[in-house]
Amino acid sequence: MKSVALFGNARTEVGKVSTKALRTEGKVPCVIYGGTDHVNFFLYEPDFKLLVFTPNAFKVQLDIDGKVYKAILKDISFHPVNDSILHADFLEISDNKVVEMGIPVKLVGNSVGVRAGGKLIVKAKKLRVKALPSQLPDFIEINIDHLEIGKSIKVAEVIAPNGIVLLDSPNNPVVSVNTTRAVQEASKAEEKDAKKKK
Repeated sequence: MKSVALFGNARTEVGKVSTKALRTEGKVPCVIYGGTDHVNFFLYEPDFKLLVFTPNAFKVQLDIDGKVYKAILKDISFHPVNDSILHADFLEISDNKVVEMGIPVKLVGNSVGVRAGGKLIVKAKKLRVKALPSQLPDFIEINIDHLEIGKSIKVAEVIAPNGIVLLDSPNNPVVSVNTTRAVQEASKAEEKDAKKKK
């Protein structure tokens, strides 16, 4: 999995007043936990662009006043009206400690159901996994070549890379092909033709 570097500054004050002042200046209050240190810091909101507003997943090399942490973005809060970032939680990771993370789904192939006029519906853009940081993949590949109309591929049918444990419910659908009005009308027309021939 690729990494992105972010540079932050430790916070000297953590009350509501200082938090509001940070946001007014375009800064995002953050915390990193999970290791020996529990650090309150801030990042500039534009720095989240590569990390948040992308379908990809990244590990983070977090530099806080010169001290570097390996981390993943664990949680992020947005303003309900203007979508500005209110707060972000980072989890410090180590090479020998298993972590949980959402990994993007990558569909490959050409569904027979779509070729027959069905509509591809992606139910889950990411799957939650558990793995060592070194084994976290950029994406989880799912082949949809044999996916027919009215069928779905469930989590239980997904082949995860070695060392990866899928955490979502096995019965959850990841991708499906739904029938469309055109397909339904064509099917009805075929049935009428068949009856006429009889």
